[in-house]
Amino acid sequence: MLLAGCATGPPSVSAFAPVGATADKPSVPPVPPVHEALDAIFNDPLFARATFGVRVESLADSRVLYTRNSEKLVVPASNMKLLTMSVAAEKLGWDFVFETQLDAAGTVADGTLTGDLIVVGGGDPSIDSQNFGASPLFDEWAESLRAAGIRRVEGRLIGDDNVFDDTIVGPGWAWDYLGDGYAAGSSALNYNENTAVIRIWPGATLGAPARVELSPPGHGLTLTSTVTTAAAGGTPSISQFRQPGSDALALNGTIPLDRAVVVRTAAIENPTQFFVNGFKAALEARDIAVRGGAWDVDALSTPPTSTGRRTLATRRSLPLSSLGAYFLKESQNFYGEAILKTLGQRVDRAGSTAAGKRVVNETLTAWGIPEDSYLMYDGSGLSRYNYVSADAIVLLLKHVWNDERQRGPFLAALPVGGQDGTLGLRMRNTVLAGRVQAKTGTISNVRSLSGFLVTESGERLVFSMIANHFTATSAQVDAVVERALAYLARSR
Repeated sequence: MLLAGCATGPPSVSAFAPVGATADKPSVPPVPPVHEALDAIFNDPLFARATFGVRVESLADSRVLYTRNSEKLVVPASNMKLLTMSVAAEKLGWDFVFETQLDAAGTVADGTLTGDLIVVGGGDPSIDSQNFGASPLFDEWAESLRAAGIRRVEGRLIGDDNVFDDTIVGPGWAWDYLGDGYAAGSSALNYNENTAVIRIWPGATLGAPARVELSPPGHGLTLTSTVTTAAAGGTPSISQFRQPGSDALALNGTIPLDRAVVVRTAAIENPTQFFVNGFKAALEARDIAVRGGAWDVDALSTPPTSTGRRTLATRRSLPLSSLGAYFLKESQNFYGEAILKTLGQRVDRAGSTAAGKRVVNETLTAWGIPEDSYLMYDGSGLSRYNYVSADAIVLLLKHVWNDERQRGPFLAALPVGGQDGTLGLRMRNTVLAGRVQAKTGTISNVRSLSGFLVTESGERLVFSMIANHFTATSAQVDAVVERALAYLARSR
């Protein structure tokens, strides 16, 4: 039975009712003091026009401790990552690795490949640059070319991203943030999280233009900067914008004279082209010339041949258990889209967001999560089209908790209050520090936190708290949520 707010009326049974609850025998009601105390917290006048979707249960016996609009659909922000990660762990396995191949098509004689080099992407989100330069992978592959007797490539360097479709951003993403690093799109061939790193230093004197550098090589962005140097002691005020479909990046604002450096990221328009541009530059820096240029396979009128084609090297990522920890702890949106498309490609044989969603929907239905309790449009939670209920989140987390194969790796991947990830700076020096393992979520006017809490008495609780439609600050929402969790942590 769902007990929401102070609602009255006959008991009812839903898919979320604790085991043993029936219409004739409802579940044990929540302890009144707990319910009244949490109502008082969430009834803060600051949030009179806001919506909180909340559900708290005990993992020991599925007692419902508190609900508030828990059956209502709300925008989850990055709590959507919980759906993506749990299904990926089930369908791909924690040991799953991404593979990226380097192939050669043609003949090799006297150090020259008469043919093409082809990089075949498998969706790996973890191929990164290092120290603002090229990826270490490019050095490794340069050695693989030398080992194959190749010092010159007469053909082209081609990025093959065809294992995924070419729609790199998610449905419902806002156009005005598509140029920002946190909204980088996902391809089958990805590099440096598909972002360029922007470093900004103040000029030598007040009013002087700031110095700006973009990296790594191959980003393809053209920069216009009007950032100037402001008086010492202030705060940097810098905005950036890149129109979707354009490689022109504009920066404006100020940076204080005494500021060391400001670091930002910008999303790349074509991840595949970014990869092969960077790889080509790295090869040429190591005296391996590529005569035919660097190409996205979709831009070619003549595709690479399969005649004489062989694999020179294969890059295998860290396992999903490691990548998933980064995905959830740091709330990396880009990883969510890569993982969702990989689910589609591996399970539904289509590397698309739509196919990935089908896999998630089928899996959640098999787990007993009602289809009408969520609406998934992407893997990261950036989309405003996403909806979920606190009931659905709690049911999902309970399923993971009850699965011994999934529980340990999944909990290890969640941020820990006061210790790491997106909760590293929250809950410090409070009763919640080290007791909360939960996924955060933030987009404009949305703030969410769902996961697990160990109380002072040792009881383990599962919870979902999602705020929508507020005009307060995120810090004020966090304060309300953490007051509620602190009360639960101390109560018996």
